[in-house]
Amino acid sequence: MDIRTPIPTNYGDWITKWGETWKSQVATLQQKFGDRIEEVRMPPDYPTDVPIVYVKKEAIIDVLSFMKTDPSFDYNFLSDITATDEEAEPRFEVVYNLFSNAKLWRIRLKVRVRDGEEVPTATGLWKAANWVEREVYDMFGVKFSGHPDLRRILMDYRWVGHPLRKDYPLRGYQIFPDAAPVFKDLLE
Repeated sequence: MDIRTPIPTNYGDWITKWGETWKSQVATLQQKFGDRIEEVRMPPDYPTDVPIVYVKKEAIIDVLSFMKTDPSFDYNFLSDITATDEEAEPRFEVVYNLFSNAKLWRIRLKVRVRDGEEVPTATGLWKAANWVEREVYDMFGVKFSGHPDLRRILMDYRWVGHPLRKDYPLRGYQIFPDAAPVFKDLLE
């Protein structure tokens, strides 16, 4: 079986069900945001289950805000933010997975980022972005400008490096013989 073969989901075949809607939405995004939309990958032309819209990092908050508030989009739920290490420049892709609770649509936005560059935070749009942006920072080292509390969330604060980068050693163990001190401000 090929990844492009439609498979049944809880909501049926997404491409058949929402393909025309996705095409219309992508056309609207391209018209409204112009060259701030870098690339679009549509199923089944690419091995993806939902459209992937590549956005310039400077425009990501504007695009996310539009997709959340415009009634013809209504992507009101931020399912996840994650990243991938592409081992080429630009090195990282920050991935935003959006969902519409009312219409059951899904879409994916991506931002290409060089090592050391920052992406604007989405915490002003979704409070849940706080934790997932911290996870991306912790695992990949991608920083989010304007984030209210960008610090490690999964790894010990003493950990050196970012374990999901492809250049991180497979056996990159770090042993801490004593427990990390409890920070008083975290308990309040």
